[in-house]
Amino acid sequence: MSALTQDTPGAVTAPVDGAAGYGLARYLVIRFLLIIPTVFILVSLVFFLMRATGDPISAAFGDRLTPDQLQAKLHQAGYDRPLFTQYLDYLKSLATGDFGHTVTDNQPVTHVLGTYGAATVELAFYALLVALIVGVPLGMVAASYRDRAPDAALRLFAVLTYATPVFFVGLLLKLVLAIQLGWLPASGRASTDVQLFLQDQTSTTGLYFVDALRSGSGAAVADVLKHAVLPGLALGLLVAGILLRLVRTNLIGTLNADYVEAARSRGVAPFRLVTRHATRPALIPVVTVLGLQVAGLLGGAVLTETTFEWKGLGYELAHYLTVRDFPAVQGIVALFAVVVAVTNFLVDVVAALIDPRVRY
Repeated sequence: MSALTQDTPGAVTAPVDGAAGYGLARYLVIRFLLIIPTVFILVSLVFFLMRATGDPISAAFGDRLTPDQLQAKLHQAGYDRPLFTQYLDYLKSLATGDFGHTVTDNQPVTHVLGTYGAATVELAFYALLVALIVGVPLGMVAASYRDRAPDAALRLFAVLTYATPVFFVGLLLKLVLAIQLGWLPASGRASTDVQLFLQDQTSTTGLYFVDALRSGSGAAVADVLKHAVLPGLALGLLVAGILLRLVRTNLIGTLNADYVEAARSRGVAPFRLVTRHATRPALIPVVTVLGLQVAGLLGGAVLTETTFEWKGLGYELAHYLTVRDFPAVQGIVALFAVVVAVTNFLVDVVAALIDPRVRY
């Protein structure tokens, strides 16, 4: 009897529920606390790198002010103080939610973030929608035709979409579909009359599609969607190639699983075998990858918004970088850092709930 009660050598002992709960809580707390140093490091790097290029007062007003006036403005803005003192004051301001005022147009940075942030969120949503619509079905097709002509063509397509610069894709789409064929608008988030119409609504979210739906105007909804096609397609294809390859790889693995082989032996049709039996487990890693692509979408948004004059945070960041507006650039980058860090934390939460092995 004693032999029966001994643990079998090499056996894997399942964690007790309490230990598993503790492991999950500890893992999530650690991952959440990592948000702080991540944002701190990125914000600090931007602070010091921006100041290595000079001061924004000289960049913006140097050729229009006398040396005495320029020095007075530098003193008023605090850019003549020791660098470390400026850095400490900046961190104190961030801790209280004060991002300062822009140098070039003297408006609160929080106003810039609130005004243009919704446009970048809307563009990221369109891009993710394109990535899912294009990447997931094509990945399923590639896996179904493994090592045959459709698979090779789709793998080449995935490499091209991922490797081609997003601004080049945007310019190409703009040249062909907007300028030569005239099917879609070449720039902007909406036509001028539609923008004015949406801004006249009693309450707005800044998300043009949502505001157009709330207005009840079908023409406004259609106009907003037409303007969203090209930028959403240009940015979405960047992620679609990654999803295509990921879905293909995972689906090939699940198609060789025992339960899929059992379904195949029962005479389940190939299409149903792929769509109902093998696809769902293969899509689990897609959630993780989509979360990790947020940083890529924000980086691509800078080029995409500039290409299509989509006036979001990426468009404003490119402008403020040109004029070396420190507070504006630091505020936008700080927001991007928080969004990326929080998104990665949420991805870690989903991954921990799906696969308990990541907790230990």
